[in-house]
Amino acid sequence: MKRFLVSLLTVIALSASAQATEPVLKFGFMSYGTMLRSMSDYTLVETSLAKLREQYAAEQKRVEEEFNKKYEDFLEGQREFPQSILQKRQSELQELLDKNIAFKKESQRLLTEAEEKAMAPLKARLSSALAKVGVERGLAFIVDTDQQSMVWMNMTMGEDVTELVQKALK
Repeated sequence: MKRFLVSLLTVIALSASAQATEPVLKFGFMSYGTMLRSMSDYTLVETSLAKLREQYAAEQKRVEEEFNKKYEDFLEGQREFPQSILQKRQSELQELLDKNIAFKKESQRLLTEAEEKAMAPLKARLSSALAKVGVERGLAFIVDTDQQSMVWMNMTMGEDVTELVQKALK
């Protein structure tokens, strides 16, 4: 009986050490940004967003030029203005400046919102492809190599899923 227990413990120990050399978790890795940029609709989204950015930039330039013209007019006439007109013009300039700052902040918010909304379908498609590849390959997770959140990883324990994800996106 003692020999049987020793033999059983030896077999368990050997199988445990054999399993220890195999990866416990399989993972995938790929560049999320590269995958996103490789999608066919990405160029259309970027073109649309660039056009929107240009429109906001043109409007910001127009209001800045308007402010600068009014400020120059104010500087030229300030010595001749009575106190009440001087104060009125200063108030107008301050109000215009405040509106310009508010517009700039609002346009940034709207651009960010537009980008998130435009990218959402692409990111959803990519997430679906990642899930499909992860399940098919039996992966515990897929790491985005763009974020550099993993300061080091043993690539032999993982799998580059870039090509698999590209195929799943088609």
